[in-house]
Amino acid sequence: MKIVESNKIEDVELPLQLYISFKKVFVLFEKYAHPEFEKHPFHTSAVKMVDLFKKHPELNDGFSDYSLLEKYKEQINLLLNPLFPEPLLLNEIKAASVPFSFTSFKFTDRFENILKNAGEDYELTVRNFEDDSMYVMACTFILGFVYGYNIDIKRPFYFDIPDQTTGTMKYYRAAFNGDFSDITPTENAPNLTQEDFKELLNNFENIDLWKEKFPPNSYIFKGFGLVNLFDVTSEEMLSSIKANLLAGGDDLIFKLQNNLRDFYAIKDLKLGYSIFDNVNHKVCEATIKKSNSIVLNKNSEIVCGTGYFCNGIIQKVFKNHETFIISDIDEYGSLTGKNDFYQSLYDSGIKSIILIPIKATNNGDLALLEIASPRAYELNSVNINKLKDIIPVFEAAVKRVSEERQNVLEATIQENYTSIHNSVKWRFYEAAEKYHFEHQTDENAALDEIVFNDVYPLFGQSDIKGSSTARNIAIKEDLTTQLTLAISVLENACETEKLPIYNELMFRVSTYLNDVKSGLSAGDEVSILEFLSREIYPVFSHIKEISSKHSKKVDTYMNRLDKNLNVVYEKRKEYEESVTLLNDKLARFIDNKQKEAQEMFPHYFERYKTDGVEYNMYIGQSITKNKTFDKLYLYNLRLWQLQVTYEMENVAYFELSNMKNDLRVASLILVHSNAMAIKFRMDEKQFDVDGAYNIRYEIIKKRIDKAHLKGSEERLTVPGKIAIVYSQEKDAIEYTKYIKYLQSKNQLGKLEYLELEDLQGVSGLKALRVEVIYQKDFKEKNTFSFDDLIKEIEA
Repeated sequence: MKIVESNKIEDVELPLQLYISFKKVFVLFEKYAHPEFEKHPFHTSAVKMVDLFKKHPELNDGFSDYSLLEKYKEQINLLLNPLFPEPLLLNEIKAASVPFSFTSFKFTDRFENILKNAGEDYELTVRNFEDDSMYVMACTFILGFVYGYNIDIKRPFYFDIPDQTTGTMKYYRAAFNGDFSDITPTENAPNLTQEDFKELLNNFENIDLWKEKFPPNSYIFKGFGLVNLFDVTSEEMLSSIKANLLAGGDDLIFKLQNNLRDFYAIKDLKLGYSIFDNVNHKVCEATIKKSNSIVLNKNSEIVCGTGYFCNGIIQKVFKNHETFIISDIDEYGSLTGKNDFYQSLYDSGIKSIILIPIKATNNGDLALLEIASPRAYELNSVNINKLKDIIPVFEAAVKRVSEERQNVLEATIQENYTSIHNSVKWRFYEAAEKYHFEHQTDENAALDEIVFNDVYPLFGQSDIKGSSTARNIAIKEDLTTQLTLAISVLENACETEKLPIYNELMFRVSTYLNDVKSGLSAGDEVSILEFLSREIYPVFSHIKEISSKHSKKVDTYMNRLDKNLNVVYEKRKEYEESVTLLNDKLARFIDNKQKEAQEMFPHYFERYKTDGVEYNMYIGQSITKNKTFDKLYLYNLRLWQLQVTYEMENVAYFELSNMKNDLRVASLILVHSNAMAIKFRMDEKQFDVDGAYNIRYEIIKKRIDKAHLKGSEERLTVPGKIAIVYSQEKDAIEYTKYIKYLQSKNQLGKLEYLELEDLQGVSGLKALRVEVIYQKDFKEKNTFSFDDLIKEIEA
């Protein structure tokens, strides 16, 4: 019997006196030794085992002298053999252990082989060992066992065990079974109350308080535990690769190479990375380091069409974007006439290689991930399948790097070439020409401020109502699906393996499921996903090995997860697709309609996508250089805005049949009759109102859609109605005319005259709210043009 004793035992302070005892095993043998089980197959052996306990009472009473493990190793082997069935000795990684001491004994054959391959100098220690945390964990163990106060602070313990055979590191997660344990308080143990328990819950980090409530050595532990290790090397490497990719840095390739060495158990595996330009068919030297590429080797660039690669690689990698595996470089050389690519690999000592193409940008630039080994057939078409979970991570990272680079370019463009609306571009050209002319004779020349005085504002929005609620419901439904699937996998596993850890995990998953059903709080989703990744997925890896039936069950779960986000993303995807569809439809519609309105009289227009669409318009003489402004153009634009708002309502209503989420919009128009000035803010690269008095208009814009009707809790903006907010009675009279006109066309219905509650810093606002009559056969192409509106009014 192998015995592994930690050299940290004497250094670790605990509230427990640890005694190894096999009393709970004795109770089981004692049961079958009773005469009533005389005909039971276990009876004879149970009688002998009871006699063994009587001859060696220390095994029952318990002992703290770990040297007795060696003295009684034969007896202990006999006692524990039923817990270590022979058919599983080469499969399970299991040992009997004393909790909190890291002393283990009675190992399975597979566990012993793992320790043997780790080398003589290796000591079996936990990676995330912390003295204070261990003390608190022992206290929570006591709280549950002695007082019935259960606190879940279980953290998975990990063992990093080297494999000298392969020269790599293996990673294992430990699951502890404490069913063979018993804890009793000594006379030095304070009696804990409910108040003590609450105080401890609020002071996790206060180790002095925990030691006050649980003095060192104030409780007696008798028994032993069973530790099961699960090989989580793949999961650890996947997590480490994600972390390294997020962290980036100059040594990224080196870190990822080490990750893949452990992942494949190939100590001298090589990792390379290169980028190929889709337009010029050559390596983009400016974006990579030559030392990162196995393919490049000594070449500064490669022209793909000059015979460097064989036709197979050109077709599969660069055209079809499929993975290419060469298991034997020498064989590849003989088939390709020892082309330049073979020669480059041969000179580098490469004997097998995997080429993984990843689309880096929308214009087709290709990132090539290169994984190589100095031995033939170590990388092949079979073990390429191990990369299925890793390739999406690299894809996401390559796209992220590409997007970041694109964002840098976009930022540079926006910093120096800010997009300017066509209606006001002339004024910027004037200012630029004036600046460059003056700068020739005056080095201190400054750019003019761009200000448009005496313009009339128009503001409108079509806001998706209840978007936050719909988003939360989608998150809740997706989490419910994912947790339910996880429970199903664990239930299925319980039918084959009666392991208590499955029941414990099912309980915790069910607890999360109940929490989700009762309502989500901030941070719940992250906590749940971290729990699944940290504690459930490693167990799933074990469950997959039990049988093909269980493997299919796990695959069913994994196939429901989004490959990039690693979560069930079905309802959220439906919601986001619905929001995107609606936003795109509304934005495209008003953009197209706005082009017509510009023909009437040039005006400034800016539109934003949020959960819906909102826009600003400014019209006045200062906006244009060539036309004369008349207020008639303002009134026409207001009528146009109301008509377009009605049509956007129909666009949104018509799209309900194309959306999986029932999303409705609520429309709002803000009327402001006084002319104002707008100024281009150089620091923000956008227009804003100018002058203290005009700030009130901006305040109203930001707050009005949340306003309630005066004396009630009813919101102003509701689906199916258009709200028109005003402060002067003449505006109400004007818009009432427009509404009556559209009522005559059977487009608008009942009209309400409303007063609004006072907003912070704003009072006295009123509103018209009119019902929208939706057209059953609404078509965007058949909507009124601006000229049609004018003709109808003038007729």
